[in-house]
Amino acid sequence: MTVEYDGAAFVGWQRQDNGFAVQQALEAALNAMSGETVTVFGAGRTDSGVHALGQVAHFDLAYDFGHKDAPGTIRDALNFHVRPHPVSVLEVSVADDEFHSRFDATGRRYLYRIANRRAPLAVDRGRCWRVGVPLDVAAMHDAAQVLVGKHDFTTFRATLCQAKSPVKTLDRLDVVRVDDEIHIHVEAQSFLHHQVRNIVGTLKWVGDGKWSRDDVVSALEARHRTAGGETAPAEGLYLVGVSY
Repeated sequence: MTVEYDGAAFVGWQRQDNGFAVQQALEAALNAMSGETVTVFGAGRTDSGVHALGQVAHFDLAYDFGHKDAPGTIRDALNFHVRPHPVSVLEVSVADDEFHSRFDATGRRYLYRIANRRAPLAVDRGRCWRVGVPLDVAAMHDAAQVLVGKHDFTTFRATLCQAKSPVKTLDRLDVVRVDDEIHIHVEAQSFLHHQVRNIVGTLKWVGDGKWSRDDVVSALEARHRTAGGETAPAEGLYLVGVSY
């Protein structure tokens, strides 16, 4: 299934001891719909406050709806039972028995939204990072290209990141202005914990003139988290889609 959600209401995608997760909301909806205890596996373990426009997840369901429109029926039933949580199941389809939403993914696409304006946010409060000082988008995009490709991203991973290797390959890192917003598009097969948010925080330093492209090069080569920029807040980050 493909799912969108407002991450502000959750402790993240994955079930945790300190609050309610998106995974739990969907599993409860599946149980209410079918009477089965079902585990939902997501393609990306989004953090607390991170949103999704195209999260992909899979589950195994024994219940037989007995007609060709079963996926549509499941989608509608899930959307009925997941209320009032800010979660919407956009699409449901039948997958091969061997399919795994996380391990079979070949790419993940994220969007980070910066509202680059002095005035506080009203409609988009909790959905953008508001930066009140003008940012140089061209300088940000130029510096971002330093990070495209295969690198050791130790500087841009969370200190508690559990990934076995800090080496990742960024396929795309573009910075563009859209009216009074700055959109940062990031694509890779997989990411380290906080990698996108740490990159965004670093590029923000470039945009406000605190850092240059050469500083980003030095930070990458340092391979130490303290050499990087700040961690951008979760509220501006969106999991846009997953490729298979």
